[in-house]
Amino acid sequence: MSGFSQVSAPLLDLSFPHRWQAEVLAARPLILPPRHFVYPAEAEEVERGALEVMVRPADAQPFLATCALGFRDAAAPTGLWSAPNPDELCAVSGGYAYVFDTKRPERFTMIEYRPVLQALPAPAQGLLLFVGHHAILAWGAQGEAWRTAKLSDEGVTVTDIEGGVLRGLGWNMITDKETPFALDLRTGSVRTDSPSA
Repeated sequence: MSGFSQVSAPLLDLSFPHRWQAEVLAARPLILPPRHFVYPAEAEEVERGALEVMVRPADAQPFLATCALGFRDAAAPTGLWSAPNPDELCAVSGGYAYVFDTKRPERFTMIEYRPVLQALPAPAQGLLLFVGHHAILAWGAQGEAWRTAKLSDEGVTVTDIEGGVLRGLGWNMITDKETPFALDLRTGSVRTDSPSA
């Protein structure tokens, strides 16, 4: 069972109200619970390692979520986040991000950024933001709310979220400089009416 080891130092962010409890386990239990879900379903992904999470939904049977590890790198986060939908849980395992419905755990989305470098809650806007190397994807109560166009050739840095505006920096390969940007968090579009920080 050594392939199922826990990745180190998981984060926990419960910025959104939620109808579940979750516990990161040190290892996969020797006796599996009656309900067990693997994300994604391909077994070879899980062989590299996994984040094992015991989930206890408010109005459903508990289950074990095995979330395949993306990367063993400190830059790729691992942890649990509450989501804008109180029945959804976001688990990030070495930069692989999964959002699943705790009432119907077979329903899940794997965020396409590999890796997700940050998961940032924006509760005032009802969004959980996934920051990748080139762009940002916003997850709302109904699923994906928006995604940005390319913001960087390699590496997006979020510097501030305030008043419905996200400010950050993206590296421009042609100029070899960090370029500031400002996003409208309602739409994900780059703002042109105010200077970037």
